[in-house]
Amino acid sequence: MALVNMTLQGKGGVGKSYVAANLAQYYHRQGKAPLCVDTDPVNKTFAGYKAFGVESLRLGETADEVNPRNFDALIELIATAPEDAVVVVDNGASTFLPLVAYMVENDVPAFLKAEGHTIRLHSVVTGGQALEDTVLGLEHILSYFPDAEIVVWLNEFFGRIEKGGKTFEKFQIYKECADRLTALVHLPQLRKETFGADIEAMLKARLTYDEAVGSPEFGLMARQRLKSVSRAVFSEMERALL
Repeated sequence: MALVNMTLQGKGGVGKSYVAANLAQYYHRQGKAPLCVDTDPVNKTFAGYKAFGVESLRLGETADEVNPRNFDALIELIATAPEDAVVVVDNGASTFLPLVAYMVENDVPAFLKAEGHTIRLHSVVTGGQALEDTVLGLEHILSYFPDAEIVVWLNEFFGRIEKGGKTFEKFQIYKECADRLTALVHLPQLRKETFGADIEAMLKARLTYDEAVGSPEFGLMARQRLKSVSRAVFSEMERALL
């Protein structure tokens, strides 16, 4: 049945939508057309990609209001997805706690598994000031969803993922939960002035790698750098067997 990919992380601005966009492009390159959903009521980043035909889910009357019952529509959309479909759901930081509470209260992972679907949760851990917050977010996901497949994306755009000189694989959370993790995906560390600036421009324009590489808005070397990043990212995703 369907393979359901959800980005979940309580810290905003750490690359969840970038992960969702990478997943959508990765599956497109495999000849699949993923069903893409954006549940972020504040920053409709994923919904801004024209290439994916993203469905924006309305969760409340205003951006500050989330009605948990509206998650019913998301689960029904997933549960009725065509056989062998791939689903990519980008969830915002503001709806992290409401969605987690809804999924736990309604035993969503068990329900979807009983329906024959596979649910895979993607959480971002980033370096810099958000390191502790993103690790805490991952701890919550591991605690609340003991039977779900969990993929950790290590994003060092904001700094190296290190604590006390130890890399993520030496963190206590990894030592205790390594067997619970389906995969680690290492996003390449980028020089902010060149590669990083190109990625930011691509994300701001809501373009895929291929669209940016084919756009006259990007210079020759910027396009070359984006090609290099896309090769590295998709190679890492293939290694992780996503």
